[in-house]
Amino acid sequence: MKRYAVILYPDFSLQEITCLTSALTIWFGETIDFISSENREYRSEEGLRVLPTKTIDEARITDYDCVILPGTINPLPALFDIKLIEFLKSGLNTDVVFAAISSSPLLLSKAGILKGKKFTSGYFMQMADTFSFVEKENFLHKGVVEDNNVITGIGMFFREFAEAVLRKFGYDFGDNFMRYSPEEYTEEELTFYWSDDEYKEFLEELKGYTS
Repeated sequence: MKRYAVILYPDFSLQEITCLTSALTIWFGETIDFISSENREYRSEEGLRVLPTKTIDEARITDYDCVILPGTINPLPALFDIKLIEFLKSGLNTDVVFAAISSSPLLLSKAGILKGKKFTSGYFMQMADTFSFVEKENFLHKGVVEDNNVITGIGMFFREFAEAVLRKFGYDFGDNFMRYSPEEYTEEELTFYWSDDEYKEFLEELKGYTS
């Protein structure tokens, strides 16, 4: 089993990472820690209210094989969160894989994780002009870029970003990751049954609601 963490901060985007987190947990049985600077509620850019499972004070970055950074429409609170940036910095010169999408590579740049590495991002290019820690010469205008232990992506390529992370860790996700068309399936293929054991388990659980 691999160890995964998602970093939470104000206005984080669920949509950009849920292909990845769903595949990790539902398909492959992994667990994910949701880590933030403070033990408080964070609201996603979609408006969902989320509580962390751990704070930065309770975790070490080297506890994880992969740290996932969702994008955010408002990166400044995270960018100027000293605790968060120091936490990311503690992953320098380690084997931790950083997976950052949309605007969140900006955080990796500030933490020094992207120093000397090729990367992409979905932030507005004026941000790269504004912050001297962004190495513009290493910015690639591609959907997903992998350089050693860092995977970066633009938000619209959330499936390809998820594929890159899953491939990095050797998961078999097939040839058509979350791109199936309903017209390609027969009625039989779209009719679902539990196994006998799964159905018995469901009936046992049901007793707790009906007895």
